Amino acid sequence: MKVLKEWDVKVRLVKTKRGAVLHMIELEPGHFYLEQNPLKDSKYGVAYRKIKENFPEFYMFWEIKNNRYTGKLLAGAFLEKKEIDEFVTLLTKSEDFKKFEEILEEIEEMEE
Repeated sequence: MKVLKEWDVKVRLVKTKRGAVLHMIELEPGHFYLEQNPLKDSKYGVAYRKIKENFPEFYMFWEIKNNRYTGKLLAGAFLEKKEIDEFVTLLTKSEDFKKFEEILEEIEEMEE
């Protein structure tokens, strides 16, 4: 493989004002991916909470650039084939999550 671009990435464990402990992947100041908060009663918060019950190694991260959500999502997990089959089956069976509201809250400032 030929390296085309390289980033120095920081992975942080952060705590929100409401007490949620989340992972953050920082690419550069003002540009990071923040883990979905599973405690939120929003469309993605409820979905993430349900997914994490069955697949604790699954993660969803929202891209944030210049204190704004970009609408891009990084999601993934390290799973065995039988686990991904189970995961895909679960995702395709229910559409309950669609009834929840999409909520993108204000981005909190970083504290060192």
